[in-house]
Amino acid sequence: MTIKGKVRPTGARAEAGPTGQAEIVSATGARITLSASPSTPGYSPVDLLYAAVAGCLVQSLRIAASEMKILDRLRRAHAEVNGRKAPDGPPRIAHIDIGIEVDGDFDEATKVALVARAKELCTVSNTLAGLPELVAVRR
Repeated sequence: MTIKGKVRPTGARAEAGPTGQAEIVSATGARITLSASPSTPGYSPVDLLYAAVAGCLVQSLRIAASEMKILDRLRRAHAEVNGRKAPDGPPRIAHIDIGIEVDGDFDEATKVALVARAKELCTVSNTLAGLPELVAVRR
């Protein structure tokens, strides 16, 4: 398979001082300030994990509709993602719930096919399902 078009830079760096909010900067320069406490509105690192899954799935669903030549019939793709932390250590998410809604001029079988193809295409959920190797390097 040949990749067409421009390759998007990926990656992120995070910085935090002894006080205040941490900041995440993407490889493309986008910035997100993390919430400093549970009572402060904003993203936590876990929210960003859920957002990555949800965002990847809706974009993948749009790609699936395009592949199937039915993108013009798609009105909206909606994904809602949340999860539960493991009851024992180490701190981690043990279960992720994903709800996907497809709004468009489709029968049920087509909606099922779109969701299935989106799951196949979603790099983020496929990565989490495969348990990637995490390597921390001190610099």
